Amino acid sequence: MKLGSLKEGGRDGTLIVVSRDLKRAVKATGIADTLQRALEDWSNIAPRLNTLSDALHEGTAEGAFDLDMQALAAPLPRAYEFVDGSAYLPHVERVRRARGAEVPESFYTDPLMYQAVSAGFYGPRDPVRVVSEDYGIDLEAEVVIVTDDVPMAVTPEAAAAHVQLIGLVNDVSLRNLIPGELAKGFGFLQSKPRSALSPVFVTPDELGDAWRDSKVHLPLVTHINGEWFGAPEAGVDMQFNFAQLVAHAAKTRPLSAGTIVGSGTVANEDTKLGASCFAERRTVETLETGKPITPFMKFGDIVRIEMKTSDGQDLFGAIEQRMEKQPV
Repeated sequence: MKLGSLKEGGRDGTLIVVSRDLKRAVKATGIADTLQRALEDWSNIAPRLNTLSDALHEGTAEGAFDLDMQALAAPLPRAYEFVDGSAYLPHVERVRRARGAEVPESFYTDPLMYQAVSAGFYGPRDPVRVVSEDYGIDLEAEVVIVTDDVPMAVTPEAAAAHVQLIGLVNDVSLRNLIPGELAKGFGFLQSKPRSALSPVFVTPDELGDAWRDSKVHLPLVTHINGEWFGAPEAGVDMQFNFAQLVAHAAKTRPLSAGTIVGSGTVANEDTKLGASCFAERRTVETLETGKPITPFMKFGDIVRIEMKTSDGQDLFGAIEQRMEKQPV
């Protein structure tokens, strides 16, 4: 089942069920007005949404319409929580090696994670607005999952059953603001603005064998201005799977239904598979040549992030965004 939200009905959008080919959709009228509402009563509402999905594919769903990507908000236009990990340690190792630092042993047993912006997400075709190019505009192509209500101190084994939806995120970073913020010892704030979510979120069964061990075993493909940027394998070199990330986030607090958990920038040991962010590419360049070569993004640049099955089926739709200057 694939779910999205239209840019109507208020800040939380209007929930729609979307066909597997991303061409048709139907409003979930009478079942749940918003995806947040559905997640809060998932065990009861999901079967009804599945029935509507079946009707959509059989051509019997009343009110079905052609899907317009421009009309889509983020599937969850706002969420109670967005916690983002850094589960791909090849990225962490390279970044630290480039600045002559060792990776602490704890990084291999205890996930890195921070509290990200969840009060609003860009839709999949919305521009990313930044005040200045001097901030160092970067994308971060990641996989995300969405939970139902998760109890505090859940085990990784039990956490796996709380993963209800899967999608993609462009976790926008302002790289030139990060060093000063981290030097304060209090974490990210201004350097991590709003992120963008994929057109739809999907239930794990839509991935088939590509969803196993609480990981997505498919390449995450990024293009910049139409040119290939990277396609690292999301199921490879992921030190902590999503069940472990959920359990880590819930160690001392329950997670509310609709919590989004990010994988962190997808990266592999094999650098020939490209990158999922400019910081990664610049790090590889620094290790190879002694300095970064590729600049960060400029206004007018367009990023496209997507994931397809082995037979070419588009799973989540593409995040496609232009970098634009924010008027001040």
